[in-house]
Amino acid sequence: MERAITRANAMTPPGAEPAKTGIAIRTDRVARQYQMGETMVRAVNEVTLTIRAGAFVALLGSSGSGKSTLLNLMAGLDRPTSGAIFAHERNLAEMSSEDLAKHRSHTIGIVFQAFNLLPRMTLEENVELPLRLAEVDRHERTARVREAVERVHLGARLTHHPTELSGGEQQRAALARALVNRPTILLADEPTGNLDSATGDQIMLLLSEINETLGMTIVMVTHERPRAERFAHRLITMSDGKMISDGGPA
Repeated sequence: MERAITRANAMTPPGAEPAKTGIAIRTDRVARQYQMGETMVRAVNEVTLTIRAGAFVALLGSSGSGKSTLLNLMAGLDRPTSGAIFAHERNLAEMSSEDLAKHRSHTIGIVFQAFNLLPRMTLEENVELPLRLAEVDRHERTARVREAVERVHLGARLTHHPTELSGGEQQRAALARALVNRPTILLADEPTGNLDSATGDQIMLLLSEINETLGMTIVMVTHERPRAERFAHRLITMSDGKMISDGGPA
């Protein structure tokens, strides 16, 4: 990262909504099943958990353990087969498709392993896209894009296209895009999976600073336990769709 992240730089800017307090995410025996031929796959199998606002939680487990499916349920990208899942005490399972879209637009920020930046757009345009989809006023969009981009230290790269950015810069751009709508919950699915070790640590430091200074709830899927132990406050391990352990770093 070009320069150290400082507490002053990461303070909540004027006009930004403060992170909500209390319980950010709660699940009650939530399950997601898929039919594959004659086999019923229990991707998430009656998971009950509570995540307090402001927590930094890592979901660990091998491929197929159900951690990414659980994250998708939290995001409202998938619906549970049974059980309930709440974000700030609103039951996502009972929301209409329109309400879920608003939930993803205003409450949730999502970062994936693949950066998913549109190659023909500049960094500024990529970060602005969620604001355009949310029909935020044009005069407000410019300031909010600048705010998000400065938070991830890419202010000098606004006019660059994704192909002109390094892998770490592309992930930071994706993070700025996730932050631009000022969500209260940030979900990250293997955010360091496409990065080398040093660059991955930079992204984790940035996530940690966002969590600490904004009080934003972060739930991160990862298979890298040592890195999760360094940065997350709570480690939840999954296997075969179930939670098998829940605690702090070793």
